[in-house]
Amino acid sequence: MTDARTASGGPAGGPAPGGLPMEVPAQDLPPRVRIHEVGPRDGLQNEKTVVPTEVKAEFVRRLADAGLRTVEATSFVHPSWVPQLADAEQLFPLLGGMKGVSLPVLVPNERGLDRAIALGARSIAVFGSVTETFARKNLNRTVAESLAMFEPVVARAKDDKIHVRGYLSMCFGDPWEGPVPIHQVVRVARQLREMGCDELSLGDTIGVATPGHVLALLAELNEEGVPTSALGVHFHDTYGQALANTFAALEHGVTTVDASAGGLGGCPYARSATGNLATEDLVWMLHGLGIDTGVDLGRLTATSVWMAEQLGRPSPSRTVRALSHKE
Repeated sequence: MTDARTASGGPAGGPAPGGLPMEVPAQDLPPRVRIHEVGPRDGLQNEKTVVPTEVKAEFVRRLADAGLRTVEATSFVHPSWVPQLADAEQLFPLLGGMKGVSLPVLVPNERGLDRAIALGARSIAVFGSVTETFARKNLNRTVAESLAMFEPVVARAKDDKIHVRGYLSMCFGDPWEGPVPIHQVVRVARQLREMGCDELSLGDTIGVATPGHVLALLAELNEEGVPTSALGVHFHDTYGQALANTFAALEHGVTTVDASAGGLGGCPYARSATGNLATEDLVWMLHGLGIDTGVDLGRLTATSVWMAEQLGRPSPSRTVRALSHKE
């Protein structure tokens, strides 16, 4: 088995300079981090052109081959909402047989849950907002109405022993409402947790968070009864803060970090939302800190180079650019 800290992905990915990144552990950080890979869903949903179903399936397979154990596969939303993911029924059956890999899918309502269960999905996510404006734009409902819509979805999933993740968007700032009070985020988080969500992902949808803000939100969530073990973080790199914010979350004890291979993604309902934290950039930092991810950086980089070729443009990930550079 390839060591997780080597970058032996072959010519397409390019190896890192020998022995790099140098492993220098920092004190009081988690020994292992689970990367929740969102590229096939959150990354591709914002593409202007529809990616062929078989390309999507191959993307998921390559990510799994690179060592990612959680790969968010698709979304069972109405095709008119996100036409880029309208092929969920065709895609999901192509992903069978990947042992040890969780393939969460996004479901907006009970109809979406029905579709996901019919295809054998065992891990789902609901996508909520902590601000009223984005809830209206994204779900055409108020925050309260969207939570009411999620309640039977979560209840039915838990009855069927399906793992449920709750996404909270606009946790650190909203392009229409501005700064978002921490207590507002905590209130929605507690409701999703009490509803039955196994884990919550705190989304910096427009990339405005800073490390102090991250630490303050995590501390307040703990004080209000939401344990760190139930929290993941989802940062966008609009102002170059995604890795700094991730490090702050690690210092607090967070062990689940969302990222998107090659830095793909944004948000179709918030134009100021730029790309997600690139999985390669995250892995480079984590391996340098001596934190285990189980990911082969070379294979991951090769996958993002391949996907960038399918999309017809270079990857925005700095690590991908560095490791795929040809002299």
